[in-house]
Amino acid sequence: MLGHRTLNVDDYLGILKRRGWIIAVPTVLLALVGFALTFVVPPRYVSQTLILVEQQKVPDDYVRPVVVEDITARLASMKEQILSRSRLEPIIERFNLYGNKKMSMDDRIDQVRKNIDIKPIHSEMARTGGLPGFFISYMDSDPHTAQQVCGEIASLFVTANLNARAQTVEGTTEFLKSQLADAKRALDEQDAKLAAFQSKYMGRLPGEEMPNMNMLTSLNTQLDATTQALNRMEQDKSYTESMIAQQQAMSSSGEHAAAGPGALQTQLQALQNEEAELTRRYTDNYPDVVSVRRRIKELQAKIAAEPEAPATPAPASSAPNRNDSASVQQLRAQLRSLEQGIQSKRHDQALLSNQIRTYQDRISSSPMVLEEYKNITRDYQTAQAFYDDLLKKMNESKMATDLERRQQGEQFSVMDQPNLPDSPTFPKRGVFIGAGFMAGLILGTILVAWREYRDTVMRSERDVWAFTKLPTLGVIAFSMNDPDQPPPGGRWGLGRRKSELQAGKPLVNTGE
Repeated sequence: MLGHRTLNVDDYLGILKRRGWIIAVPTVLLALVGFALTFVVPPRYVSQTLILVEQQKVPDDYVRPVVVEDITARLASMKEQILSRSRLEPIIERFNLYGNKKMSMDDRIDQVRKNIDIKPIHSEMARTGGLPGFFISYMDSDPHTAQQVCGEIASLFVTANLNARAQTVEGTTEFLKSQLADAKRALDEQDAKLAAFQSKYMGRLPGEEMPNMNMLTSLNTQLDATTQALNRMEQDKSYTESMIAQQQAMSSSGEHAAAGPGALQTQLQALQNEEAELTRRYTDNYPDVVSVRRRIKELQAKIAAEPEAPATPAPASSAPNRNDSASVQQLRAQLRSLEQGIQSKRHDQALLSNQIRTYQDRISSSPMVLEEYKNITRDYQTAQAFYDDLLKKMNESKMATDLERRQQGEQFSVMDQPNLPDSPTFPKRGVFIGAGFMAGLILGTILVAWREYRDTVMRSERDVWAFTKLPTLGVIAFSMNDPDQPPPGGRWGLGRRKSELQAGKPLVNTGE
């Protein structure tokens, strides 16, 4: 048919009627070839097993898992380990995989890797969105070998998961143990520094400022009371001395008149000494100072009214004398008691003064001690918090390790044992026959299209019009008795037809 016009349904039906055998022959032949190839191509059997990922049996709130790596990443890592040469070579040697072919060990390992397939299962019903499991399949020409090798691969995955988790938790525990030992040493050092600091600055530590202030106030009160008691005892001592001197003067002269001025002078001297001691400690308005000065004025007026004494009596002494009267001896005993009391009060006064200076030093040095104490306690608290955190993690790691040893953690469980395939997965007979059928159909269609494109026979008025643009006057049927019949096949030469058409004789070959 001339390849110069658009074909319609009648044209396609005509082509199919004339050349259908060209399509049918290669279609049938190639389908038969595909069917025959199923008996020639070596069969391939696939054995498959399902491994489920079982979650930790103890809730995470009670025992936190140490292995937190995503299961998909761990599965990829285990896949690379299991497909390594060290894992596959023993399996190849045990089952003599591809031993009947002249292949090197590297080629055999590569071929086994290609035949192993790991297919994860992504379930939409998983609560955590993790990986619920995965399929392991192995393809081989022998179904029993495929089953056995698939079982070996599944066993390697289960064992690798247990070993990996055990190594992870044990390694974590050992690491935390070493870190905990270092943290304990650091904490002990900080504890020793804190103890030494507290021992060095005992009484000056933060929080002791208020007790120190209260103690300082109490000591000042005690010092004032001691000072007042000492002053009173010194006054009593002066008065006792004056009484002793007066008694001695009276006993030595035998006359009261002569002894009067000497006793008064002794009392005046004692009062002046007492005044000097009081004015050294108190102001002029202090009641004791005012009282002593009033007594001095009275005694001076009394002395001025008395006649001058011939001689000044000797100062009183606390030493006993055989000639002393009973009253003098009693006064001397009081004087010795007063002197002892004065010494005791002065000793107490010195102790209180020292204690006051000590507490004043503590209070004044508190800011400096507080700053140093903050630095030491900050380091100690940091070391303590770090140690407590490591200790908590260490305990959790120990529980996780014990959980893995009891196989209560996340595990790989073989749900379905590797199956024994009863039919090969390759070649599929239906697939081969269908592929041959389609290939033959396409090849036949291409051959028919090619022959039709090169065919120049005009078989209808549409062909005449498409080629000459002239109307057809009549149609002459093809006859086998025509001497001018076309060559076998019902074809007219294009050159002859052109000449006839140019002569005004359009002809149409209606033969088949």
